[in-house]
Amino acid sequence: MTPQDASAAAMKICLLAPVIPVLVIKDASTAADLARALVAGGLPALEVTLRTPAALDVIREMATVAGGHVGAGTLLTTRDVENAKAAGATFGVAPGATDRLLDACEANDLPLLPGAATASEAMRLLERGYTVQKFFPAEANGGAAALKAIGAPIPQVKFCPTGGVTLQNAPAYLALSNTLCVGGSWVAPADLVQAGDWAGITALAAQAAALARG
Repeated sequence: MTPQDASAAAMKICLLAPVIPVLVIKDASTAADLARALVAGGLPALEVTLRTPAALDVIREMATVAGGHVGAGTLLTTRDVENAKAAGATFGVAPGATDRLLDACEANDLPLLPGAATASEAMRLLERGYTVQKFFPAEANGGAAALKAIGAPIPQVKFCPTGGVTLQNAPAYLALSNTLCVGGSWVAPADLVQAGDWAGITALAAQAAALARG
């Protein structure tokens, strides 16, 4: 997979909905129900972060849910990429980008949203062919104002800002011409997941899915 192909695939994922849920799940037994609740609310693209021992099992379970597009977040190594692909992930997300990680994703045909925090990082990824990137950590790096500033000289790159994005500040990002969607964890709060309140999560997903893009 070329960087151009990867960005085209990532663009399609990002345009499915204005919000990609960022999920840190400890118990795979809840995974399918959670995925169904989010998809029912209008959020089909799901990022499962590789931050728990259950993450790969969560991806396997979510990959069986009709209408869902499950990706693996927190990709750091070649092994992460290979494991995520084997588990059924259809896209990947990384907090940053290294040549080794990019090589692995391209070799394994896994479309990647590589992370960039500065103009130089965005330019380096663009030079390689990645026109769709993750802006991370968004709020810590200056928020929507910073992303707007990066977009002025580098309009070729479109972003999915993640990190500190909430229902309250998401509209400021989504109003930017260089934002395709945002990533956020607020649509699947741990207390609702633990309680099995799938209707509540579907309601939060529907609220997020209704956010307007600029």
